[in-house]
Amino acid sequence: MSFFPKIAFQYEVEEYLSKVFRNNELITALGTQEAENKYQSLLSHLSHPPAFTSVRVNTHLASVKHVKKLLFEEIQKQFKGLHVPVLEHPKLQDILLIPVIGPRRDLKKHASEVIVGAQCGYAVLRGAHVYVPGIVSTSRFVKAGDLVSVYSDIEGKCKRGAKEFDGVKVFLGNGISELSRGEIFSSSGPLKGLGIRMIEPVYLSPSFDNVLPSHLFLQNLPSVVVSHILNPQPGEKILDMCAAPGGKTTHLATLMQDQGEVIAMDKIANKVKKIKQNAELLHLNCIKAFCYDGTKALSVEKREDKQEGPPFLPESFDRILLDAPCSGMGQRPNMAYSSTLKEVTSYQPLQRKLFTVAVKLLKPGGVLVYSTCTITLSENEEQVAWALKTFPYLQLHPQEPHIGGEGMKGAGLSLDQLKLLQRFDPSAVTLQGMDIHSLQDSREDDLISLANKDCIGFFIAKFIKSNSK
Repeated sequence: MSFFPKIAFQYEVEEYLSKVFRNNELITALGTQEAENKYQSLLSHLSHPPAFTSVRVNTHLASVKHVKKLLFEEIQKQFKGLHVPVLEHPKLQDILLIPVIGPRRDLKKHASEVIVGAQCGYAVLRGAHVYVPGIVSTSRFVKAGDLVSVYSDIEGKCKRGAKEFDGVKVFLGNGISELSRGEIFSSSGPLKGLGIRMIEPVYLSPSFDNVLPSHLFLQNLPSVVVSHILNPQPGEKILDMCAAPGGKTTHLATLMQDQGEVIAMDKIANKVKKIKQNAELLHLNCIKAFCYDGTKALSVEKREDKQEGPPFLPESFDRILLDAPCSGMGQRPNMAYSSTLKEVTSYQPLQRKLFTVAVKLLKPGGVLVYSTCTITLSENEEQVAWALKTFPYLQLHPQEPHIGGEGMKGAGLSLDQLKLLQRFDPSAVTLQGMDIHSLQDSREDDLISLANKDCIGFFIAKFIKSNSK
């Protein structure tokens, strides 16, 4: 049952998506009503957070068992003794899963209100506290120590510093203000630091602020799957083409036991800085990060012998991960998607440019994994159909582990080809809340199955480049 309204799109984007999820292949396979039900279910799921928080253990520094014990103790402290389990995944042996309790429907709303921006609101729904830059407005007389109700301005219409807001707002829970209204909106410039400490969030998830920072990396389950599918080996040369903020980069380096070379690229300098910071935090030395546009990473001229960074000569890498820039429609929670149709459709040509470069940089016999965190056909299955037609020496390959569902019909791929793809579709399970009693009554196998399905929307394809073109 939906607690929040379905995700809202701009009209032309809604029309576009409606056609995608009612395409002829899909209608023929499922029937009109079933296709419609799945689409409406997906829209509901996208506005709610996933049913589990997943964290990847930095096995380069510590064992999963050791970190699991430390994390369980931390959650006990945060949840004041509430017994919430920390689960090990049987197929992804470096991640831990924490069930999310909620939505909690019995929370009392307080007269003093704080309005936060949409992105801040989504972070709160996944366990974060409210930091000052995320606060848009507060009630007139809010002071430090006050109990406040926190709301998200999902449409971005609240004016900064407003004393009240009557627009569309979504209740996120209750917290204690760490600052007065005057301090929050100080004229001496934007403050940093904690603004509201959440004590009764609608969805109860652990906060990971400064929690085991060298041992844990907060990462969605499908994002962890990607690196396992690429399966980098010690001593290999790996390229992560669009790497920021470095979650998959650091995972690849960990899987290689920090032996070999992981080249990470991103074209935004601040994001490259973040990759380097994450590598340092996790004590990984085989990562080399460069600020560079992946579409220009193929060298057409001879390189100098000592040149480490891009552009690179053809056939330089054993394995390549292209976690492509995308429309991001699979991210959860998201209650109001603001991009225009022009923006949504701009990603396909960019992805093809990056893919073409990746194919040329890959050694014969090498592995290329393509992934996105979106739900469209044009950025996922259509890209696979295009790639197989454009590069006949590329072959789709089975994925291990295979945890998501098969690819979606509508791009002309065969049933056998669709089975080789992984599409993580949140609508594959019924939208349900979880309270502490239902959690305690659940079998661990059932919880793992739910975690595999009730995650973000995501897509993965694995290709092998044959030795003969």
